Amino acid sequence: MASAAEQMASNLSWGAFGKAKELQSRILFALGLLIVYRIGTFIPVPGIDAGALREFVEGAQTGVGGILNMFSGGAIGRMAIFALGIMPYISASIIVQLLTAMVPSLEQLKKEGEAGRKKINQYTRYGTVALAFFQAYGMSRGLEAGDLATNPGFLSFQLPAIITLVGGTMFLMWLGEQITARGIGNGISLIIFVGIIAELPAALAQFFASGRSGALSPAVIVGVMVMVVAVIAFIVFMERALRKIHIQYPKRQVGMKVYGGESSHLPIKINPAGVIPPIFASALLLLPTTISTFSGTQTSPFMNTLLAYFGPGQPLYLLFFVGMIVFFSYFYTANVSFKTDDVADNLKKQNGFVPGIRPGKKTEEYLDYVVARILVLGSAYLAAICLFPEILRSQLAIPFYFGGTSLLIVVSVTMDTITQVQSHLLAHQYESLIEKSKLRGKNRTKARGGRRGR
Repeated sequence: MASAAEQMASNLSWGAFGKAKELQSRILFALGLLIVYRIGTFIPVPGIDAGALREFVEGAQTGVGGILNMFSGGAIGRMAIFALGIMPYISASIIVQLLTAMVPSLEQLKKEGEAGRKKINQYTRYGTVALAFFQAYGMSRGLEAGDLATNPGFLSFQLPAIITLVGGTMFLMWLGEQITARGIGNGISLIIFVGIIAELPAALAQFFASGRSGALSPAVIVGVMVMVVAVIAFIVFMERALRKIHIQYPKRQVGMKVYGGESSHLPIKINPAGVIPPIFASALLLLPTTISTFSGTQTSPFMNTLLAYFGPGQPLYLLFFVGMIVFFSYFYTANVSFKTDDVADNLKKQNGFVPGIRPGKKTEEYLDYVVARILVLGSAYLAAICLFPEILRSQLAIPFYFGGTSLLIVVSVTMDTITQVQSHLLAHQYESLIEKSKLRGKNRTKARGGRRGR
């Protein structure tokens, strides 16, 4: 038997969307800011030799250059003001969340509610500025070393480039926060999503051009397309998969009536952390490889060794990538997306319990056990999705970056955004029903008053 919410969700239509004015304004607001982001990816950093940069990026498309282009929406290929993208903010978020789990004072600050959350966000912004400055400085030095600057020098090129790149990252961070607060969906994820989607047409054109030139056989092209469809279907299946824990509520008697005795389910996703683990892992891997790529011939022996062993497609790169995905799957789930102590405490306050498990600490231990077992499958699924295309791309020599992380981000962000749109439409329908019931109640009251007057 379908619930009232499920019945309402099945009745959602374009007519309902047309009546939801607040949702329309949210979507338009988000689209407007995303257009601003795309415009910024075409505004170049001052002092860049465009021709030399184009040749350099074309030579690095299958490796780190392709990965950086994916996360920056092509901005790094044009050395635009958003060339650093949103990665410094994501890296700062990783560091702050790790410190929050290890430093007692930060952990206590996190428990202080809204004030503590604002303070932690402030620390994250400070970390973003520091990381963006470090990356911008390394990138500007690398551009000079690679003869990509028209007028080398600290005051003539490096300082303006650093200020521009750091300012671009901070502006992107602000855009993401505004989209999350006043738009629809998660702003940071949508910025990465739009960057990936914007590069897809050019990547597909290059892919089919390789087939026409004979660099790739028709069998490889068809096989890659079938694999992409299969991976998308698998991602959708796994992202919708749930482990439902039965929750029982006790009966209570008030006077002559008995209340409660109901049962429900606590849904736990197979992948509670979503796209965060692959993004975090990619951010960590991109930090040293970005420096190595833009250092040109001036790269130190240590950085040469690092790039040789941790370059895209290398065994250590893949092993570290998988390890980071598994680690962040458990870490982010335990500390952010599904905190078992909070869930157990909320169940206890609502007089809910898992049959056969005592409320409180025992429920928390049981949830830890269930989540740990689920994450074995969830983290393995994330690692397989991100690893298999990397191996396939290196074996088939596909002439552009093709990764499971990009597919996972596109599918997951699309599903999350659609879910939020449906939630807003359901809320609008509930508000309409409440208003209609109030109007009916007023009309009935007036009708009764008229009859009594007669």
